[in-house]
Amino acid sequence: MEQTVEYAHATGLLSGIWLLVAIPLASATVLLLLGRKADKWGHWLGVAAVAATFVLGLAMFFSLAGLDAEARSAEQSLWDFIVVGELHVDFGLLFDPLSGVFVLLITGVGSLIHLYAVGYMEHDEGRRKFFAYFNLFVAAMLLLVLGNNYVMLYFGWEGVGLASYLLISFWYTRPSAATAGKKAFLMNRVGDAGLAIGIFLMFATLGTTQYDEVFNGVGALSAATILVLGILLLLGAAGKSGQFPLQAWLPDAMEGPTPVSALIHAATMVTAGVYLIARSNPIFSANTTLQTIVVSVGALTLLMGCIIGAAKDDIKRVLAWSTVSQIGYMFLGVGLGGGAYALAIIHLLAHGFFKANMFLGAGSVMHGMHDQVDIRRFGGLRKYMKWTWLTFMMGWLAIIGIPPLSGYFSKEPIIAAAFERGDWTSWLYGMAALLGAGLTAFYMTRLFVLTFHGPERYTEDNKHPHESPYIMTVPLMLLAVGSIGAGFLMASSVPDWLEPTFGAEAVEHHAVMPHWLITVLSLLVTVLGAGLAWALFRNGTAKQEQPAGVLVTAARRNLYTDAFNEAVFERPGIYLTRALVFLDNKGIDGAVNGLAAAVGGSSGRLRRLQTGFVRSYALSMLTGVVLVVGAFLAIQLGWLA
Repeated sequence: MEQTVEYAHATGLLSGIWLLVAIPLASATVLLLLGRKADKWGHWLGVAAVAATFVLGLAMFFSLAGLDAEARSAEQSLWDFIVVGELHVDFGLLFDPLSGVFVLLITGVGSLIHLYAVGYMEHDEGRRKFFAYFNLFVAAMLLLVLGNNYVMLYFGWEGVGLASYLLISFWYTRPSAATAGKKAFLMNRVGDAGLAIGIFLMFATLGTTQYDEVFNGVGALSAATILVLGILLLLGAAGKSGQFPLQAWLPDAMEGPTPVSALIHAATMVTAGVYLIARSNPIFSANTTLQTIVVSVGALTLLMGCIIGAAKDDIKRVLAWSTVSQIGYMFLGVGLGGGAYALAIIHLLAHGFFKANMFLGAGSVMHGMHDQVDIRRFGGLRKYMKWTWLTFMMGWLAIIGIPPLSGYFSKEPIIAAAFERGDWTSWLYGMAALLGAGLTAFYMTRLFVLTFHGPERYTEDNKHPHESPYIMTVPLMLLAVGSIGAGFLMASSVPDWLEPTFGAEAVEHHAVMPHWLITVLSLLVTVLGAGLAWALFRNGTAKQEQPAGVLVTAARRNLYTDAFNEAVFERPGIYLTRALVFLDNKGIDGAVNGLAAAVGGSSGRLRRLQTGFVRSYALSMLTGVVLVVGAFLAIQLGWLA
């Protein structure tokens, strides 16, 4: 393989960036090609591939950290990927501070999820194929964050979409899983179309898709072009990250195995949209209207996720809507710009720990409760599943933002940054973020209390809950450690680390209230939300559906967003398709078939004249002669003058 490696004082280790993608991709290929021959050991190959990628990524990360800030970038061009006219796209990779932290998140948390999946999928006949898809997903996600241009990003983007479809619908014999996979694929295609058109617009206006060339050329674009380009990129980001208006697929993705939920909702796929906006920060920072749109999408989505999550009874769907909400905080951060870019990445990394912890904890609960998912039928699991309870509690405290756990150091600064936006919208977005903190504390406490505390509300099928094996609980313990300490460590180091990507923060703060007061209010609404949920649900809840108010009913129906999509897009699309099919069948096909039938019918009737009898032909000839002679005589006599 011919390689051209360009460094800025990088070490030789960074010349192997391609291995980060190649190792999990090779593992997936082996597992798929060997088939059942690899059933006995294929899952361990899948775990080893991602773990090896993590070790390699960690070594590259520290190699990069040893360089000066302005030199922290290694770029590798492997071959010419597309050469058509003026379009020249390399199959190139970029390892810099931003892609480096994503590599560690994807492979580090991904390794723990892979290890957990060995135990979770132990009795599944398709375990080897599952790990092949798992490795394929990791390879695609790594290509997405390591690509050095938008075409490479899009190549990984589509690979992630394909792998997520295979994983969400892994149990495809279940109609709900097959439907969820299709829904995720189709809704993502809407966002993917926006991203693709955005890349086309880049090339049409700037003549390139290379990151550095695009960012250097942004200043030459008109404000309208930047706005349109940013909205197209935002559409792609909203699709992958489950943000309004393309959030409906993400909770349905819970139909896949629980390790899939953890991988997609914690460390990988849903963070792709945040990565896209963060990577494209020169584009979004160049237009304040564009930033306002991103912030508005984030604020609206985080509140929607909180409200809907508070009304769900499925343990995984509560966590799914929690993911929608937490990604909303990240969109809020990247939309604020300036130093908030780094804050969003810190929350993304912290979220990777505590959300993976809780998703895997939910899988452990399901494992011990015979796949029960209804939190109204849990209760009192603390005494049966001590490790799951303890690790889940760390995730719960982290996500609601209790100091000194990671969520406090990652989410509270975003709330403060919203209040410091510098215009009248500071109150609007700040209060939205603050309200989201209180609602998060409420619905996550409800989930925690109904699952692990209060009276036992088991059914006949799950009277004997039990703890999961160590191969499942050890990853929970490690993720719990990250949920506790990762926030402080990242808050103190990540902003400086990402400075070469986002630039030094040179923003004049215009806070509408002192920072200490924002912190106090944030903690106060968190405690109030958690306390209210504890008071309401410490004694359990009814097992059966109860009459609900207008807001609860709306939340249980996803705030009618699915009904809106069905009424505005799905049904008109179905009717349009039916009309086009009718027009095609009765119109176009009808005309063609009618002409053919007319010709065939006429030919059939004319064919009857050919009897094969000489006397018939003689009579025909005589008739013709008589007609000709008669006509001639009529003309001569003037009858036809």
